[in-house]
Amino acid sequence: MIREKIIKALQEITGQQNVDLEVPEVSEHGDYSTNVAMVMFGNRDEILRQDQGDKSDLRILFDFSNTKSPRELAEKIREKILKQVKDDGSDWLERIEVAGPGFINFYLSKKVLVRCITDIHKDADRYGYSDLGKGRTVIVEYSSPNIAKPFTVGHLRSTVIGDAIANLYEAIGWTVLRDNHLGDWGTQFGKQVYAIKNLGEGTKEKNIEKINNSENPVRELVALYVEFHQKAEEDTSLEEKAREWFKKLEEGDSEARDIWQMCIDWSWKEFERIYNLLGVSFSKEFNGGKGLGESFFEDKMRSVVEELQTKKLLKEGEGGAKLVFFDNEKYPPAMILKSDGTTLYHTRDLATDKYRKEKYNPDMIINEVGSEQILYFRQLYEIEETLGWFTKGQRVHVAHGLVRFKDKKMSTRKGNVVWLEEILKRAGEKATEKMEKAKKHSKNIGTDETQLGMDIGVGAIKYNDLKRDPKSEIIFDWDEILNMEGNSGPYLQYTYARTRSVLRKLQVTGDKLKERFFAIAQNDGGDELSINDKESALIRAFIHFPEVVQSAAENYSPNLLCNYLYDLAQRYNTFYNAHRIINADDEKVRVFRIALSEAAGQILKNGLNLLGIKAPERM
Repeated sequence: MIREKIIKALQEITGQQNVDLEVPEVSEHGDYSTNVAMVMFGNRDEILRQDQGDKSDLRILFDFSNTKSPRELAEKIREKILKQVKDDGSDWLERIEVAGPGFINFYLSKKVLVRCITDIHKDADRYGYSDLGKGRTVIVEYSSPNIAKPFTVGHLRSTVIGDAIANLYEAIGWTVLRDNHLGDWGTQFGKQVYAIKNLGEGTKEKNIEKINNSENPVRELVALYVEFHQKAEEDTSLEEKAREWFKKLEEGDSEARDIWQMCIDWSWKEFERIYNLLGVSFSKEFNGGKGLGESFFEDKMRSVVEELQTKKLLKEGEGGAKLVFFDNEKYPPAMILKSDGTTLYHTRDLATDKYRKEKYNPDMIINEVGSEQILYFRQLYEIEETLGWFTKGQRVHVAHGLVRFKDKKMSTRKGNVVWLEEILKRAGEKATEKMEKAKKHSKNIGTDETQLGMDIGVGAIKYNDLKRDPKSEIIFDWDEILNMEGNSGPYLQYTYARTRSVLRKLQVTGDKLKERFFAIAQNDGGDELSINDKESALIRAFIHFPEVVQSAAENYSPNLLCNYLYDLAQRYNTFYNAHRIINADDEKVRVFRIALSEAAGQILKNGLNLLGIKAPERM
């Protein structure tokens, strides 16, 4: 990538390894800009102190005592880069300018811009991908709904952000394993077993029959769960009975195990529908794509407890519970075993990560889980580092902000949640209605168009989430959730469909277009092309797509890709509305503008795919 080439040149010339190279917000300021001269000038005394003996290159290159300002230093750096480019015979640079107090702005050559378009045509669906992470493995854990609980809008964030992060890491060459760490163990199942046996219809048999006959069995399970908590407020002994049933479940009681397994089977009927609607899947290595739930590690927790005891990390707390205490009270103690010997989340997650370490030896594990779990994961990572399983940076918590109502949190216990399947279906219906109105033949809408409506609706839901910083909190609002205007998924999908429409009107196949454009590009690197401001702005955006993909992955921030795609779509639409494409008078201009349209569409498609959003050919 050009960006790496510029950074390397700056590093060699300045001797500074940490060089900040930005893409200016205003295109007049170049394709890249750096403040390295200002940073160096501010640190000149320290630089000279470190620059001794054989490391005196900087003293020779830059006489700081005779350099009166960062702008003057920037001019010296500029001259040396220009000389290096000239000596190398490179053709990537058009010019370098020094601006303001000492910014160095780089402007890429026309040959690089034209070459970028040919690269997009050659790489097609792989444009923006790289092998930066080749040979490295990451496990991305996301979604992770709880068995027998609703798959709500609150689960959407982990599901779509985690899936996008996994896609981005695959795009930069990592081997990605996607795990759905289902919540299928814990005291809540003691509550569920008790409720199925005693609440609802009054008997286990009647409750099971009702749930089996329901189109939405999880809703029946949630109703029982809510009823349990309502009755537990009146009769506190129910909580103890629930704990007793979970203890039986852990000890292998056949009745408890049978009811627990039914809860899993009922829940997966809903989960599979939702994952199909979202187009989300998980690695086959983990239970055939369903993910390894907490129960998978039931027989693996004892070895973790023993290792903690062997390394003298496990201490007894009040009432006989077993805890890990942190040095200097860095964090509150983490409970590993309750006083009755039953396990907790930390026990199960430690067993999970030990299994992952021993079986896959990943370079990194990413947990995409809500921000309310920040302390929990800090405790978990600290324990794992103390045990020597992982080093700092190998364990990453992407903490998304919560989705909540304006005046309260969502709560399954209280029954105030919004089911995700309901939102997805409403979004699909809304998109289909819009198409019906636009085409004025609502009675003739076909199966394909109904599916298109769902693709657009789901795209709107996903993008509405992904365009935000993952850390931000979302106030649930139907109008915002289903937004299809402005900076939205449908806007990007529509822009992609517009680029495809250009090619359809011309009946130009990709291969023929490539041949015609490559012939122009190879003739003096496209020097004969006259590129105007709107065309230039579009191509200059193309250049940065691979960098954005890398940055979005490494910062665990799909919103960076969303920002880029929205800007690209705006640039393309500005270009499209300002210029004739298929009716351009000059043949070379016509071919060039067609090539621009195809390249813009290719990047939009690749970017949408990385976000997990479908790119429809027609809208």
